[in-house]
Amino acid sequence: MNRPIPSCGADLTVDGTGLLCVTLLLRLRRAIGGAAPGTVVHVIATDPAAPLDLPAWCHLTGHQYLGPVCGTARPVYALRLAADAHATRPDAPWQRAER
Repeated sequence: MNRPIPSCGADLTVDGTGLLCVTLLLRLRRAIGGAAPGTVVHVIATDPAAPLDLPAWCHLTGHQYLGPVCGTARPVYALRLAADAHATRPDAPWQRAER
């Protein structure tokens, strides 16, 4: 289980307030498209499935799930972008892209 991390240190924030994880992952994929490896991303996610879906997506893609962020008014989760991440489909970022 990941411990909450402090709220500082995000290089990029993706606001998924009110979105289901399906739509949130589409937005997240677009937002990180040009970001450098090592970028810390904070994802604001109010979908109750986010604590399960975001770590699963990180496992699928190879990005590092850092866990929930403490000291925030809304649920925020952190991840670090990997240099060797697996590409996902633009229309279905919960599936790896075909090579």
